[in-house]
Amino acid sequence: MEQILILDFGSQYTQLIARRVRELNVYCEIHPFHHIPALTPDIKGVILSGSPCSVRDSEAPNPDLTSLLGQIPVLGVCYGAQLMAWQQGGSVEPSRTREYGRAHLASHTVSPLFNGVSEHSQVWMSHGDTITQVPSHFKLIANTETVTVAAFQVDGQQTYGIQFHPEVTHSLEGKTILKNFVVDICGCKQDWTSAAFAESTVQSLKEKLGNDKVVMGLSGGVDSSVAATLIHKAIGQNLYCIFVDNGLLRKNEFEEVLHSYQDLGLNVIGVDAKKEFYAALSGLTDPEAKRKAIGRTFIEIFDAEAHKIQDVKWLGQGTIYPDVIESVSVKGPSVTIKSHHNVGGLPEKMKLKIVEPLNALFKDEVREVGRQINIPTNILNRHPFPGPGLGIRILGDITAEKVQVLQDVDSIFINGLKKHNLYDSVWQAGAILLPVQSVGVMGDERTYENAVALRAVTSVDGMTADWAHLPYEFLADVSNEIINKVKGVNRVVYDISSKPPATIEWE
Repeated sequence: MEQILILDFGSQYTQLIARRVRELNVYCEIHPFHHIPALTPDIKGVILSGSPCSVRDSEAPNPDLTSLLGQIPVLGVCYGAQLMAWQQGGSVEPSRTREYGRAHLASHTVSPLFNGVSEHSQVWMSHGDTITQVPSHFKLIANTETVTVAAFQVDGQQTYGIQFHPEVTHSLEGKTILKNFVVDICGCKQDWTSAAFAESTVQSLKEKLGNDKVVMGLSGGVDSSVAATLIHKAIGQNLYCIFVDNGLLRKNEFEEVLHSYQDLGLNVIGVDAKKEFYAALSGLTDPEAKRKAIGRTFIEIFDAEAHKIQDVKWLGQGTIYPDVIESVSVKGPSVTIKSHHNVGGLPEKMKLKIVEPLNALFKDEVREVGRQINIPTNILNRHPFPGPGLGIRILGDITAEKVQVLQDVDSIFINGLKKHNLYDSVWQAGAILLPVQSVGVMGDERTYENAVALRAVTSVDGMTADWAHLPYEFLADVSNEIINKVKGVNRVVYDISSKPPATIEWE
């Protein structure tokens, strides 16, 4: 499968480069700069990402690029451009004034990279260093009013460097520039589609799994549902799915999702384990301790159920590409990955091989594949939901009574979003039960009851998120309904924090 290789130097925009390439129906992979794969005929071109570092720093990423330059088309973005100029004898100096934000190309020469790009096209700059002099065999192909070297090409090579970021939407014709590189210069065919992915994945799963049995835990979410359906299409009833009710799901979710899975023809077992989870969580208030207790209990329940199935050889998981990238980041394995991530510990305990049919896809691509294989809309469009469920939306200790209160609050909020046609415009929403009681008045009586926070965000992939600007009238109606219908709640607040600096979940 033809692909573009993206070398990651630590830029916050690296995943965005990959997303833009994928939008061109071209497959790409991100690799850390210090692990450059050997070139194969399938690799049609290389993009060097930006970086928070300066090429002048002694600790800055400085890999040997000689195996790439002149051998294959290369596009350096910001730091990637500076690195190529620096390594070949050019000068990179601190900018007199740090250039960050919108700029306009003052001019650009005739170049395959700028085919169809307007003369004064708006671009997005984000750099503290500037290329002040290029090597003699570099040709300048674009500049701005303040940046002499906005873009260059190396003589006799399909090697290009640009000082700006074409991957961000503020570079208005950035997608045209990327298409010029990926399609025209690298010659990619643009045949990597969700339909092609689904077809090739099912075929490869048939070859990989044969007549082996696979066991998989389902969560009701998009990733595990799409992964399970692809595996099911490959091996049929040799896939055994387990859906565990940990007592921390949304109201009526266990019954509704189990019914949806059965309609899909999946071989699924539903397990009511609420008591076991509540017992494991008894008295715990620390978020990480709760996560570990939930993860440990899930492994115990899942392992016990899986052992009822004879001769299982594989564990299916709904791992997606951001999970993979995070685990091989340029900074090493992420220290921020929380416990209960893809039920860590199961493969080691069960001594099973792993099959992850979605580990090359971003979340929006998973949904596209799901549409191709007819996953029901109620699963496909479901908001992301944390693995520990309501266990990390109840701040403090967990009890069955608190879970019921939060389930009722959450149900009113989520159903309200659906009723007012707001659900699909929100990336994720939910309610948080706060460890706070406040004074209120109901009728002629004074109350001292619980406060809840509502949280709704807009996002593309959860890496960054903005709070959803829901209509005031909607929030007022939902607040009144919660206070009137949910016993024990007398105050509702709305979280208007964005990520960063806040996170989407409170714990």
